Amino acid sequence: MVRGMTTRGYHHGDLRRALLAAAVEAIDESGPAALSLRDLARRAGVSHAAPAHHFGDKAGLLTALAVEGFDLLAEALGWAGDDLLEIGVAYVRFAVDHRAHFEVMFAPGLYRADDPEVAAARARAGAALRGGVATLPDRPAVEPARDALAAWSIVHGFATLWLAGALPSDAGRDPEAAARAVIRRLFE
Repeated sequence: MVRGMTTRGYHHGDLRRALLAAAVEAIDESGPAALSLRDLARRAGVSHAAPAHHFGDKAGLLTALAVEGFDLLAEALGWAGDDLLEIGVAYVRFAVDHRAHFEVMFAPGLYRADDPEVAAARARAGAALRGGVATLPDRPAVEPARDALAAWSIVHGFATLWLAGALPSDAGRDPEAAARAVIRRLFE
């Protein structure tokens, strides 16, 4: 059950927020495919109809979670400044710290990927990453879109491999240190 929720009554200060928090908890436990609105209602201590009232269906809930995730990612990348290495490390840190969001955000078949709020939040996160690529020293700005795609591919691939436990053991136990070593290769 989501902390602070009771199984009695329907008195929540922010039920939408409570349901999103319950979704993160459930996805962390079992992955996004196992998520059900009925389970979220149970976790939040509300009627089984309450999640549908707020989100319509599972895709609606996951759309809201994807928007939240892209906004959190944009914020995390923004805090990293304009240093591409630190932006890449922030990306990996986000994936590790917000695994449920990360899993949903990059599985567009689970939510309404064409939703305008998703598109806007995704664009904010993408702009933060592209901003770091633009600061690369001694690089011709011939193909900035391809440079941004290369940078994203490296950090996203690293984060995905880390979360799956698929990296070799000599990568270490600290995702940020390991990511920093890999991302530095961009500058060599």
